[in-house]
Amino acid sequence: MSPVQVQKIQTLTGHRDCVYTLQAGSDSYTVFSASGDGMVVQWDLQNPENGTLIAKLPNSVYALQYHSPSGMLIAGQNYEGIHLLDWQNKREAASLKLTTAAIFDIQYRGDELFLATGDGEIVIVNLASLRIINRLKVSEKNARTIALNPVSGDIAVGFSDNQIRVFDGNLKLKHEFSAHEKSVFTIRFTPDNRYLMSGSRDARLKIWDSESGYALAGEVVAHMYAINHLDFSPDGKHFVTCSMDKSIKVWDLHKLQLLKVIDKSRHAGHGTSVNKLLWTSYNNQLLSASDDRTISVWHIIF
Repeated sequence: MSPVQVQKIQTLTGHRDCVYTLQAGSDSYTVFSASGDGMVVQWDLQNPENGTLIAKLPNSVYALQYHSPSGMLIAGQNYEGIHLLDWQNKREAASLKLTTAAIFDIQYRGDELFLATGDGEIVIVNLASLRIINRLKVSEKNARTIALNPVSGDIAVGFSDNQIRVFDGNLKLKHEFSAHEKSVFTIRFTPDNRYLMSGSRDARLKIWDSESGYALAGEVVAHMYAINHLDFSPDGKHFVTCSMDKSIKVWDLHKLQLLKVIDKSRHAGHGTSVNKLLWTSYNNQLLSASDDRTISVWHIIF
C-alpha cells in the first residue's frame, strides 16, 4: 500500500446513542450529525470541541440533508417524516408526515427532495410547497440509498432486496439489476458522473458503467463485514469506505487500489461499527460516525 499518513485530530462526543449520519453545511467547516437519540448537532471544525444542539426529535434520525438553496437542514425522523430545521436559529420551520417507516436517505435536486424509506418507497417532495408530488412503492424491502446523476438525470436507488434500480425524473424505471448478494447499503456516482459505486452488506464494493447500461466495470471484496457508506475526497482522486467491521479504508479511485486501513489497533479508531463518512474540504479532514456514539476527525495526507 502507498504511504498515506493518517492523524487523528479530534473525537467529538455528546451524542447519547449511535451516530448514524453526517452532513456538510453551508461552508467547509460546518458539519451536522444525527443519532439514535434524535439529537441533531452542529459542529464547527474550526473549534470542534463543543457541538451545538439544533434539535431533539422523538425518534432516531438516519438521514440528514442540507438544502443549499434555502439554507434549511432536513432531518428524516424515523416513523414520522421530515423536519425542516432553521439551524441558525435552532428552531423547526416546518414538518411533513409522509411515512410510518424509517427514512434512510434524503437527496435533492433544486426544490425536489428524494427520499428512500423503509417500506420500499421512493418519495419526491416539493420543498417550497412541502407537498408530496410523487411516490412509488418499488419493493417489499427497504429502499436504503439514493444517488442523483446531474448529467444524465438518473436517480439510482439501492434496496435491501439486493437490487439497484435506476429511474428518470418522473420515477419511470430505466434499469434494474441484481447488484449484490445482500442488501445494498450505499451508492454514489463518481465525481465525473460516469460510474456508479455500490457497497453492500455482502462486504463487496462494485462499480457500474452508467454509459453502458450499468454494466459491471469493477469489483473488490473491500471489507470483512457490511460496507455502510462511501465518500470521495475533495479532489476526486480518492475515496473512503467504512464498515460494520469497525474499519475505515482509503482507496485510489482510478486504480481501485487500497491505500490505508484506519482501525482501532493502528490509529485509535472506532471500537464498533462505522456508519457514515464525510470527507470535507476543510484541511482535507475526514469525519467518521460510529455506533460507539462518537465522531472521529482525521487528517489524511498523501
